[in-house]
Amino acid sequence: MTSRPPTQADFPSSLVVDIIPPSSGQPINILILLHGLGDTNKSFSQLGRNLNLPETACLSIQGPNPIPPIFTGSDTPAFHWGDDVLIDEGKGEIELDAGFGIIERVLAEVVKEGLMQKCSYPARNVLFLGFRQGGMAALHFAASSDVEFGGVISIGGRLPSSSGAGGGKSKTPVLVLGGSRSAQVTRSAVDALKARFTDVEYVKWEKGEDSMPRSREEMVPIMKFFARRLRSRAGVPEGAVEI
Repeated sequence: MTSRPPTQADFPSSLVVDIIPPSSGQPINILILLHGLGDTNKSFSQLGRNLNLPETACLSIQGPNPIPPIFTGSDTPAFHWGDDVLIDEGKGEIELDAGFGIIERVLAEVVKEGLMQKCSYPARNVLFLGFRQGGMAALHFAASSDVEFGGVISIGGRLPSSSGAGGGKSKTPVLVLGGSRSAQVTRSAVDALKARFTDVEYVKWEKGEDSMPRSREEMVPIMKFFARRLRSRAGVPEGAVEI
């Protein structure tokens, strides 16, 4: 069955999501963008436009749970992906690993019901890119699913502790990137990913912190991953079936 572009009606009405279509042609890939802790989906909607990936529509989803202003010290809207707002008392910061049961159910509605059932996208054509807690949410969902997605790119996000090693390894390819002094993407965190996924690539940036790419050099591994995993109609005869 031929896939069709997703619309807002394909997803839960309570979900805040921007749909960024490809600049030309019909999308055969879907890239789901998951922002970091304390952000909204608007910055990642712009990221989707800037990436301008061929034959790929981007879904920039907003975390389903707001962070109360008492925790942020500001009235600026801020959202998170965890089941609760937990405070790391040692650091005085909001804990990234706060349970991902809620977002697992939300993503199941978006991906399995919306994209796969309603829009007829194969799981192989659905990819994820998340930053820090958004990357953790994407990794958790992929690890908890029994299908092979196109891939997960996690920037500064590790596999959550709740994503146990039950069942076999996921075949979804993973690219994880982190700064040289990352407190999240550590050697043990990479080992935990390799214990849960069959295909894991780790890129350690020269910069110390886990931040979004700021240079061509930092973007190269991400674009290579897209080049390897995005499907394309180019060179495929009409009516052919890709296997």
